Amino acid sequence: MIDLSCNIAGISFKNPIVMASGTFGFGREYSRFYDVNKLGGFVGKGLTLHPKEGNNGTRMAETAAGMMNSIGLENPGIQAFLAEECTHWQSLDTVRIVNLGGGTLEDYIEGAEFIEDHEQRIRKETGRPSIDMVELNISCPNVKEGGMAFGVQTVAARSVVRAVREKVSLPLIVKLSPGAENLGEMAVMCEYEGADALSLINTISAMKIDIRNRKSVFEHGYAGLSGPAIKPIALRMVHQVAQAVPLPILGMGGITTAEDVIEFIMAGANSVQIGTANFINPRTGPDLIEGVANWMEREGVRSLDEIRGII
Repeated sequence: MIDLSCNIAGISFKNPIVMASGTFGFGREYSRFYDVNKLGGFVGKGLTLHPKEGNNGTRMAETAAGMMNSIGLENPGIQAFLAEECTHWQSLDTVRIVNLGGGTLEDYIEGAEFIEDHEQRIRKETGRPSIDMVELNISCPNVKEGGMAFGVQTVAARSVVRAVREKVSLPLIVKLSPGAENLGEMAVMCEYEGADALSLINTISAMKIDIRNRKSVFEHGYAGLSGPAIKPIALRMVHQVAQAVPLPILGMGGITTAEDVIEFIMAGANSVQIGTANFINPRTGPDLIEGVANWMEREGVRSLDEIRGII
């Protein structure tokens, strides 16, 4: 009997396949391709306190073994999401994770308060959850401090993690930036400040140039690189963080095959998040679940616990 399940911060996932923020909408879009309840879970599109229109110009571009994006966190805002999507989320039988971003510490705090108040009210009224976990995106630029991402320096990140932890009772995942000055130190800080889990890595800052027009393809110069090109880097960072802290890890970065999933589990991840692969194959989710189960059967592995963190 193959057991694909895993547990993160007291939340049970039926399998380790979780869809990453910004690649799965709010879940409805992929329902035309398969039953999203088959997934271990999914992370909704990144949300900010106020609605954002996102960046102008080119937002996505292919590159060797991956893609680049400069969406600019386009989203309807937290209040609109809570009013329009959570009824649908409540009907789902999979782990539902809200991704929270912000441009200032105050934005994070107020956004966290909205999420917490809404979820507590919904659970009291209906007896059922609509949100299971919060993923805190600290890769957002700090607009009050010159634009450097909160997640680069441990001191800046600490203030956000501590403030949001104080506001939400839901399990808190902190999404780490690969641009952090000291990733191990960042992970230790998150554990100390009460994070229940970590997810990594976010996209890597990269560039693409239009040589005909002699300018960057993207309006703001740089964009986020994702896809198979970053997998070896992501795998190394997941392994490093798994060695640094005992927190559960949701690993991500270039996963497209069942073998990729197994590598991340062996490096120390409890589950994985799938992003770019969704744009290549909309049925990536169920394909990976089946692929991992088939690998386990071939290798005589009954539970992922048998191979987790063995490297």
